[in-house]
Amino acid sequence: MTVQHTTRGNRRRPELAAFLRSRRARVTPADVGMAPGLRRRTPGLRREEVAQLSGVGVTWYTWLEQGRPINASAQVLDAIARTLRLDRTEREHLYHLAEVPHDPDPETDPLAVTPEVQGIIDTLDPLPAVVYNGRYDILATNGAYTDLFEEVPPRPADPWNVLWVLFTVPDTRCPLVHPERELPMMVATLRATYGRHVGEPVWESFIRRLAHASPYFAELWERGDVAPSGARTKTFHHKEVGEIRMTSVSLAITGMPECRIVVYTPGDEESRERTALLRAQRTLRP
Repeated sequence: MTVQHTTRGNRRRPELAAFLRSRRARVTPADVGMAPGLRRRTPGLRREEVAQLSGVGVTWYTWLEQGRPINASAQVLDAIARTLRLDRTEREHLYHLAEVPHDPDPETDPLAVTPEVQGIIDTLDPLPAVVYNGRYDILATNGAYTDLFEEVPPRPADPWNVLWVLFTVPDTRCPLVHPERELPMMVATLRATYGRHVGEPVWESFIRRLAHASPYFAELWERGDVAPSGARTKTFHHKEVGEIRMTSVSLAITGMPECRIVVYTPGDEESRERTALLRAQRTLRP
């Protein structure tokens, strides 16, 4: 058992303590197969019962619930989460408050794009639209987005990831006209999100593999720059219609943390005409 001294940890500890108390109060002894016993002042579990059921020391759990600056391992938090019957969102919240890296269970991943979200981005066509998560994995696209990246291999990695595409595709097939401006900004945005996932195996593996595949990505990653996501103007090159200047706008999606719809709007009349031409060409294909 070690003690934390970080300012961020000090701010989160009272919230962690309140969260644990509220979750403990809603779990009855009957929920976990225990007799209610006598002289129980509250309907929920006692601290010592949570500690016993979780396989941790009573003093340690009491300190955790009191918001004291102690460290908890992922294994211990998992045990507490099971005892308190936390759902996925509550479990992730617990990990976040305790500042412990957490990998979601892929079998219960809530980040699948719903038909409603897919319908929204399909309706936006001929405006290119895509759903990204915090790692720039491509979760869904519409036809116009696929048109824009037509010269790029469709599945260079699994899951399809736009950073992987842009850093590993040959320079002659990169759809960005100014990659020297855009790629550093995208890596800085990635690093800002990475700060909430440090130590998570999925994230660490992605960063390691992309750095191995692209020395340029490794160089940008080592700079340590961070930036928020937001509207940007980008110029794309398409071999059939030429340059298309686009302004990207990010829209958050309720129920999909760290995911966003990114919509690309033509920045001038010429770009609008070329975007419409790409759609017309798609409709004429057999």
